[in-house]
Amino acid sequence: MTRREALVRTRTRLIEAGFSLAQAEAESRQLLAWALGAEGPELWLSGNRPLPVAACERLAAALARRLSGEPLQLVLGSAVFFGLELALEPGVLIPRPETEGLVERALTLLDNLDVPSPRVLDVGTGSGAIALALKHARPEARLLATDTSPAAVRLARKNARRLGMKIEVRQASLTGPYRELDLVVSNPPYLPAGYRARAPRELAWEPDDALYAGPDGLAVARPLVHRAAHALRPGAALALELDPGNVVLLAEEAERLGFRELRIEADLSGRSRYLLARRG
Repeated sequence: MTRREALVRTRTRLIEAGFSLAQAEAESRQLLAWALGAEGPELWLSGNRPLPVAACERLAAALARRLSGEPLQLVLGSAVFFGLELALEPGVLIPRPETEGLVERALTLLDNLDVPSPRVLDVGTGSGAIALALKHARPEARLLATDTSPAAVRLARKNARRLGMKIEVRQASLTGPYRELDLVVSNPPYLPAGYRARAPRELAWEPDDALYAGPDGLAVARPLVHRAAHALRPGAALALELDPGNVVLLAEEAERLGFRELRIEADLSGRSRYLLARRG
């Protein structure tokens, strides 16, 4: 079987499983390039060459995993976030495109703070996506990160090493031991527990404690806002990604805790997603 034939067969299998033509086209190319490994970049110049047996076996195994519902990022073991390629592992949340919007807003907040070397804490860092994106964009910032998951802490440190970036990652809850921070940024678990029954099947492959946060979805975000009120220096900023159904409620609670200049901003689909504020 040639590489081009393998590509067509993979695409056909994905379409038969219900993938759209565009998605099947994109994913078949990614799967075949991954199966070929180092030869992947040459794939489109050598479509008539035979597919090596080892690559054929890797492709078949990867396709079976994808057809079972496993997210493509876990099958490939990586994802691109804010232009950075991050390693991914089972048991750690896959970074979402919506969270790139959170990074963009966090960068704007840092610019407005006008602090030469800001102390920034990423709460619930997972793969390290937010912390590493911010460090890449603002090398002068001191990036700190916490997560309660040992697997996430290991993966975030691994990604930092791979990218040659220095961030401090600790296994800790919420803001951990950190104080006098200039920015707290977080994409905490925010789905209500009841959503689990109607969630897309791909979410079943991700850790529940990184997705769901109690009956109302605020079991993590609410205490985080309380902790941030003490961990942030006066005038420092808070940036959260939240469930659109909860963002207004949490903004009201944050205002009662002394946060000021509160803003709620929408994601690319127009849904209220981000809560931005300053500590009074």
